[in-house]
This record gives sequence, structure tokens and C-alpha cells, in this order.
Amino acid sequence: MSSSDGAFHLKKSGGSKVKTDSEGYFISKRYSWYIFTLLYLLYLSDYIDRMVVVSLFPYLQVEWGLSDTQCGMLVSVVYWSIVAFTFPISILIDRWSRKKSIGIMALIWSFATGACVLVKTFPQLIAARTVIGVGEAGYAPGGTAMISAFFPEKKRSLTLGLFHTAVPVGNALGIALGGFIAATYGWRSAFGIVAIPGFILALLFFTIRDYKTIDLLKTVGSTADTGEKRKMKKMDIAREFAGNATLITTYIAFAANIFFVVSLLSWLPTYFYRIEGIPMEQASVKAGIVFLFAIIGAPLGGFIADRWAKKRVNGKLLTCSLASLVTSLIILTVFLLPSGPVQYAVLLMGGVAAMSFTPAAVAVTQEVVHPGLRAMSYSLCVIFQNLLGSSLGPIFVGALSDRFGIKTALTVVPAFAFLSSIIFFIASFFYEKDIARVEKVALSLEE
Repeated sequence: MSSSDGAFHLKKSGGSKVKTDSEGYFISKRYSWYIFTLLYLLYLSDYIDRMVVVSLFPYLQVEWGLSDTQCGMLVSVVYWSIVAFTFPISILIDRWSRKKSIGIMALIWSFATGACVLVKTFPQLIAARTVIGVGEAGYAPGGTAMISAFFPEKKRSLTLGLFHTAVPVGNALGIALGGFIAATYGWRSAFGIVAIPGFILALLFFTIRDYKTIDLLKTVGSTADTGEKRKMKKMDIAREFAGNATLITTYIAFAANIFFVVSLLSWLPTYFYRIEGIPMEQASVKAGIVFLFAIIGAPLGGFIADRWAKKRVNGKLLTCSLASLVTSLIILTVFLLPSGPVQYAVLLMGGVAAMSFTPAAVAVTQEVVHPGLRAMSYSLCVIFQNLLGSSLGPIFVGALSDRFGIKTALTVVPAFAFLSSIIFFIASFFYEKDIARVEKVALSLEE
């Protein structure tokens, strides 16, 4: 295996070797996919609970007289909370336990979603949404770290692409379910119903086998094979990130793309509701279908990235750049067209392209750092994407919409995907140097 995979030789805690099979799975292919399935379903729950509020905007505006900016805050506050808590939680994930951290987080976000049923005021709903963000803060880093460890490097982008299809599917289900449940049973019921699966999945996750926490050792000497290993100090850990040009540029490019995606996701139902004059439950389903098409784009992007990486070392980042460029051009075309079947057909193409950058970008955050810092690496990516992207996008579009109208506001956002394309291309020039410095480690199973 390449240095990006840490050249894993996996052992049980007692010392007996656990040999990887011919495909590189270190427990078994079946059990790895069982863990993947639980992680995937939890990721669905994460995004359903996060985005169900989007289709409830018109109901909240009628009941509480909220502005578009205030509605945008109900999405943004989750991401602000994630920004505040993701890094400390990721330290627990890397240094303590993946399964325990993830199980506890899922219980927290599910409880907070259920608590939204009881709110009586806008500030109370903001508070509950903030706690949802606390629970979800470390999930993506934790899930990404587990998949990176349990699956072979040659399939990493594709597997992460499949994992990240949970984002559009969860978004689509959250938006569609929210609109349907609110129209049928009232908007409060929407929160209560979608909270239930997370509780069940959290309890199941406590029963899985995890890999043993990786020692943070750094090679001191001429080569990774002959040099002496010593415990990494705080400055060594800081240099893993601050001195890594690939990571920094990837984080920024990721943030620009997420600004675009979350802005579109948050306001597309309202766009259909206002421009086409259809009921919100229909607008929610129509918007949800667009993002559901990302279940094609995400694994396709991962597949292309894995294939390109076999021919060019920096192929994954070049895939990210090309995917972002194509997405920006498609979505710009959408909002220059008049509303109707042609516009929607082009929008569905944009749904395929929108998340195709994700698997390769996530894989890069795992490959150019010490394997014992993978959750921390992706948590920093989460901070960048949420602080500069998710938390600002909905409010930015809401403010533009209040002043210029929803169509003008959404016409602006493809510029951020175009910016992302440029930054990913710059990142590709640093990749080969940074991946060559990755430490080789051994991985062990928990008892």
C-alpha cells in the first residue's frame, strides 16, 4: 500500500496478526460493510434532523412573523455550533473511542431534535437547534476516520463517495418529510417524527468493534523504516496541519463549495414556492428531488477520482477542481433560464454535479496527515466549511433575497463553486510533496 494508507499491518491487542484479505479489508469485507451501513444510516439521520426545518419556513413565518434572514439563522446556528465543538470532539474521537463518541453524539442530536416539538418561541427554537449542532459536531470526522481505517486505500474515494450520498439523501428526505408531515400533522410533529431513528441507531452503534486508538509517534531519522520513533509533541501536531499546504487549500476550497451547496439547499424550496406559486409541500419535494440526484454524483466523483489517481498522483484534487467548475456553469445556467421544465431538467444535472467533488476532497484530508489525526483533520475541514460556508450561505442569500428577490440571490451563488474550482487546482500542486511525508503506522483492533 502507499504511504497515504499508512502501510497498515493490523494486529489484535493480544499481538496476533490480523491479515488483510486480497482486497485489503482488515477485519472482513462483510463486517466492514456492516459498520459502513450503520455509519451511513446515522449520517442520514444527521442531515434529516439538520435540514427538516427548511421546509417549515413558511409555517414559522406565519406563526411567528419571521423574516427570511431569521429563517436562515435556523440553519446557520447549527453550523455555528458545529464550528465551536467539532475540534474538541474530534480529539476525543482520535484519542478515546470512535464508537462511544459517535453513539453519544447521535443521542444528543436526536434528543435536541425531539425537543423542538416543545418550543413556543423563536429563541427557544434557536436554542434547540444549537444543541443539534453540538451533537452533530464530530460525527462527520468520526465516521470519515472509521471508513478510512476499515476500507482499503485504493477504494477510499469511492467508499467515501457512497458514504457522502447520505448528505443529499438526508437533505432530500429532511426537506420532503418536513413538508409532508407539517402539512398533515403540523410543523412541530415533523421534528418529533424524524428524531426517532437516531435514538435507535445510536444504541446499535455502541455494540460494534472499533479499532484501537493509534499512538501518535513521529519518525526521527533518515527514513520511516530505519529512523527512531518518538511521541509527537503539540508543536509536531500543529505542524501536521499548519505546515500542510494541501490541507489548507483543500479546506478553503471545500468551504467555498459548501457555501454554494447549502445556500442552494436552504432556499430552493422557497424559490419554487414564490416563483412558481406551488404549495410548500410540493416545492419541498421538487427541491428534494434535485439534491437526491447527488446519489449519482458523489460515488461517480469518487470512482473518477480513484481512477484518475492511478494515472496522476494529484488526480483526486484535479477531479475536485473539474467537478466544481462544471457545477458552477450548470447552476448559473439554471437561474439565467426562465422557470419551467427546461430549467428544472438543467437543475437536475446540477444536482448530480453538486456533490461530486466531496469524496475526493474528503479522502485528501485523510491521506496527507498522520493516521492518528484523521478525525482532527476532517474536523478542521468541517470548521472551515461551516464557518466560511454553511453558516454564512443561508444568511447571505436570505439578506440578498430580502433586498433583491430570491432569484437574484440564487443567481449569485454559483460564483462560489467557480472560486472553489480555482483553489482546488492550486491545491493539486502541493499534494505529491505533502503525501510523501505521511507517517507509516500499525493499526490494532480493540479487545
